[in-house]
Amino acid sequence: MNIVKLLKDYKKGKISHNQLVSYLRKFPFEDLGHTKIDHHRELRTGFPEVIFGKGKAPEHLFSIIEKLYPKRKNIIITKIEKEIAQQIQRKYISSEYYKLAKIFIIHSQLDSSIRLKNPKVKKFKKGILLITAGTSDIPIAEEAAIICKEMGNHTEKLYDVGVAGLHRLLANKQKIFDAKVIIVIAGMEGALASVIAGLANCPVIAVPTSIGYGANFKGLAALLSMLNCCAPGVTVVNIDNGFGAGYAASNILAVGKRKI
Repeated sequence: MNIVKLLKDYKKGKISHNQLVSYLRKFPFEDLGHTKIDHHRELRTGFPEVIFGKGKAPEHLFSIIEKLYPKRKNIIITKIEKEIAQQIQRKYISSEYYKLAKIFIIHSQLDSSIRLKNPKVKKFKKGILLITAGTSDIPIAEEAAIICKEMGNHTEKLYDVGVAGLHRLLANKQKIFDAKVIIVIAGMEGALASVIAGLANCPVIAVPTSIGYGANFKGLAALLSMLNCCAPGVTVVNIDNGFGAGYAASNILAVGKRKI
């Protein structure tokens, strides 16, 4: 629940003066000791803060979720293992765990009320193409796809078309030409990003993955290759950062429709 909605609810009499003051005390962030929740993130950037699940203690995750649950449509947790997600799911039944992407989404009561009031199926914007070099890169691609979906965008997927078999990619040239934004996910030497950027007439976001043999150095080789890309127009996010790529691609699509 952002400050704009709070003020509208107060004006309509849906919340009292004391309730408004109570909510405003927690803006712009709420200090839980172990975590400082950024309640103004959505107001500033258009998309709420996402929880990075890896390394967080279950009790910390529970306390963060408890504070967010009454205020958010969806609570998104990335890089979370199945065992931890299952613990949370016992309490928050209206939720989904995407095993491949390691993303957990909790649908709050706020989200349920919105769905009841507006039963129409949401129309997603098209234009984002997800391309992976290999099948092993799909988990990171799926992470990007889910974030794109949560930000209101449909993704088309083109998986396992790496440079070791270039004919697989060239058989899908039209998809590359039609895309508005392309996310390229590749491990090993990360060469696919340069090839795509040499064909595409749109922004290309490259995601190096930690997939590869020993000299791949857990994604460092692909990262350096993408940063040194010969073809212009490539933006590189960090290793295994499907979330960052999906977020960036969605922001690029949103620019043309944004009211300044």
